[in-house]
Parts: sequence; structure tokens; C-alpha cells
Amino acid sequence: MKNLVSIIELPVSDLSRAMAFYQAVLGVAIDEADMGGTRMGILPAEAGAVNVVLVQGDGYTPAADGTVLYFDAGTDLQPTLDKVAPNGGRVMAPKTEISPEMGFFALFTDTEGNRVGLHSAG
Repeated sequence: MKNLVSIIELPVSDLSRAMAFYQAVLGVAIDEADMGGTRMGILPAEAGAVNVVLVQGDGYTPAADGTVLYFDAGTDLQPTLDKVAPNGGRVMAPKTEISPEMGFFALFTDTEGNRVGLHSAG
């Protein structure tokens, strides 16, 4: 089945700060782009995957309430969660088991004030 979602835009106030945070926490390189004055940080994704983009521009306001984006943290989210606070974020909910079948989740606030989640199998 094709992904029902194709792109997720995560609003940021300071693209450089947000890119540094997510690069450090997720351990990925983020490409920067400009689309008519809207600055974007494009997170890596495989072909056919959902694309996540950090976006700074008019009409983009970070939020601590509303929709929550969960990043896949592999087999154990704890090493990723451990990078949140040292890089300027705040852990809101520690690693918590959902169920043996569904794995674990955690919540944090990024440097921009967005509530974001992590998910892992273990």
C-alpha cells in the first residue's frame, strides 16, 4: 500500500537552531532549501517514505499542542531520547511501554517549542 501521508511540515522559528537540534538528536544530515522566502530543512528519507521538512516562514508557528509527529527511533528510543536535553530540548514523557506488540514511546519539546514523539520496538 502506498503511504497515505506524503509530506509533514514541522514549523520552526529559527531554522538553523532547529536543524542543529535534529541533526544532533537524530544523527542525520539535513539539507537546506529556500522556496520563495520560506526556508526549509529537509530530513533524509528513502524513496516512497513520508518526507519530513522543518519550515520557517510566514504562516508557520511552532506548537506544543495539536498534532504530534513521531520519529521512528529504531530498536530502542532511549539513546535518541538521551540526546534531547543536552541539545536544548526538554523530555516531557520518558520511554514508556505502549504494549509488548506495539513497543515504546516518549515525548519531548524541541528547541522551537514543538511537542514531538519517538517510537521504537524496544
